[in-house]
Amino acid sequence: MIFNFTTPVVFIIFNRPDTTFKVFEKIREAKPQKLLIIADGARFPEEWGKCNKARSIIEQIDWDCEVLTNFSDVNLGCKVRVSTGLDWVFSEVEEAIILEDDCLPDFSFFQFCQELLDYHRFDRRVMMISGNNFCLDKQITQYSYYFSRYINIWGWATWKRAWQNYDIDMSLWDEINQDKWLKSIFTEIHTHNYWHDIFAKVYSGEINTWDYQWVFSCLINSGYSIVPSTNLVSNIGFGVDATHTKHKKSKSSNLPTTSIRFPLIHPPFVIQNAIADRYLQREFLDLSFVSWIKKRIKIIYIYLKKKI
Repeated sequence: MIFNFTTPVVFIIFNRPDTTFKVFEKIREAKPQKLLIIADGARFPEEWGKCNKARSIIEQIDWDCEVLTNFSDVNLGCKVRVSTGLDWVFSEVEEAIILEDDCLPDFSFFQFCQELLDYHRFDRRVMMISGNNFCLDKQITQYSYYFSRYINIWGWATWKRAWQNYDIDMSLWDEINQDKWLKSIFTEIHTHNYWHDIFAKVYSGEINTWDYQWVFSCLINSGYSIVPSTNLVSNIGFGVDATHTKHKKSKSSNLPTTSIRFPLIHPPFVIQNAIADRYLQREFLDLSFVSWIKKRIKIIYIYLKKKI
């Protein structure tokens, strides 16, 4: 199906020319009118060859397209490079579709995002549109998408009005933590403890990334993510050369994609699909109550063993 694709596309790249070119081929199919490319600099001199090869995708643009680049001459790291890159993006455009160099989209992903960026443009309850559905063959909804409190960013879209809530420093964490507001969001103790631990580590600098801050920003603003009824983006970047997704045998690696049907069937309400979120917690975040109990027992066992 041919549609008039007008939404700006953001492409975040680094040092993996192989996956970069695979994802670029999908972007080329969509032929965006505006393409914004963010690239980090090499960590060491020998890495510049791969970085420059990835950046050479500009030479492959063979359609009518306005290209804007934000290339760093030094290595900023995942946390600063992506966050400052997206700050730059939303100084240029009001909304965008965002792909990293290992997120391979189905062609229907672009139309799905564009239609929902328009449909929910002024609904501040909706913070982003994801291309990821980890439930796969499970019949989660009768509509084309549902609403989730979980933020999956392997292919996503958002608005400047939502990104303005992003805070790389999580400056509200002390207040949220001290007054135990997180328990109002995550009522199950094992889920609460999981996210509390992550946010505390991000805030202290123990975890160096950008995306958990986005999760935090969405949660404390009661923002939902839209999740498609089928998986529209596959992460093909799992491996030793990845920054975070190093385990090739992960359940999340190379998930199949299925095109979504148009016209979209919009849900007539904006309510979290708790069933789908619990499935994600259990199957992909390992957040079942049983798993939590096992982990607690293991911690106690290790502690007692040290004492002995």
